[in-house]
Amino acid sequence: MSDGEDGVDRIQRAWQRERPGMPVESIGVITRIWRIAKLLDDERRRSDARIGLDAPTRDLLSTLRRSGAPYRLSAGEIARQCLVSAGAISQRLARAEERGLVRRIKGGADGRSVQVELTEQGHALIEERVDDLLRHEETLLSSLDARQRAQLTELLRVLLRDLTSRFGADDRP
Repeated sequence: MSDGEDGVDRIQRAWQRERPGMPVESIGVITRIWRIAKLLDDERRRSDARIGLDAPTRDLLSTLRRSGAPYRLSAGEIARQCLVSAGAISQRLARAEERGLVRRIKGGADGRSVQVELTEQGHALIEERVDDLLRHEETLLSSLDARQRAQLTELLRVLLRDLTSRFGADDRP
């Protein structure tokens, strides 16, 4: 193994050997992104477990907290921002409401419009969680200096924008 070589390099080299002429350069990017995503997802799960908060609830509370005071959105807007279905949001809301983290507020002339609001308990929990998460994630990037972080951020932005456009996806926060 040469200096700096990793398992992804070995995978790429093996495909070059087995399928000469096939374009295998994408392996160096895609496989590393996939592996990094897996490592980060596992680390977020451990972090969530440490403070007793599951990923769907964290996503819900974070979405409401980022919305700004009064920390209230429609269920449909929450679903759009969380990139999940209305049914999934309904389940998340029910669990969070049972724990006293959010409350539903009926409105509109006919009372059918529903807004979801962060409770004081939900606000306190997500504040603690965000502080913990961001401090921890800062340490995960410690091998990159400021210039490298900015460069990686821009490259990932370009790739995400292109893939989002190709797949007709939404990358809203």
